[in-house]
Amino acid sequence: MNAIELLSDSLRGSEMVTLGFLDGFSDADLLDRPVDGANHAAWQVGHLVIAERFILGSQLPGVNYPALPAGFEARHGKDGATSTESTGWATKAGYEQAFRETRAATIAALAKLNESQLDTPTEGRLAAKAPKLGNLIQLVANHDLMHGGQFSVIRRKQGKPVLF
Repeated sequence: MNAIELLSDSLRGSEMVTLGFLDGFSDADLLDRPVDGANHAAWQVGHLVIAERFILGSQLPGVNYPALPAGFEARHGKDGATSTESTGWATKAGYEQAFRETRAATIAALAKLNESQLDTPTEGRLAAKAPKLGNLIQLVANHDLMHGGQFSVIRRKQGKPVLF
C-alpha cells in the first residue's frame, strides 16, 4: 500500500463513519440540538461538505467539485451555525448526496497524484497544522471523525443505537 492508497482509505473510512452516524435519522432528527448552543447534525454535515471544498479546492490539483444547491454554502457557514430556523435546510438524502459527491471528487483527484505531490507545501491558514498536501488531506478525514463524536451525542439523546 502506498500513501495515496492509505489516504484514500482514510477518506473512505471517515465517510463510512460520518454517514453511518446518520443512519436512522429522519430529516427532522437532523435539526435536533443535543444541548443549547450546540450545532445540529444538518449544519454539521453541510459544514463538512463546504469545509472539504474550502480546504482542498485550491490546493488539491485537478479536483473538480460538483455544484452545490443555491444557498448551501451560506446556510452552512459560520453564521448558519446559530440559526434557529427549522426550514431551508437540506433533506437527509440531500446531505448524503452532497457529502458523497464531494468525497468522490476528492478521492478521484487524489488518485491522479503521484506520491511526491503529497509533499507539496500547503498555503493559507492551515499550513501550520498541515504543512504538506498529504497532511491536509488527512486533516479532512480527521475533521469528519471529530464531528462523529457530536453526531454520537445526538444519537444517544434520540435513543438511537450506539454505533462503532
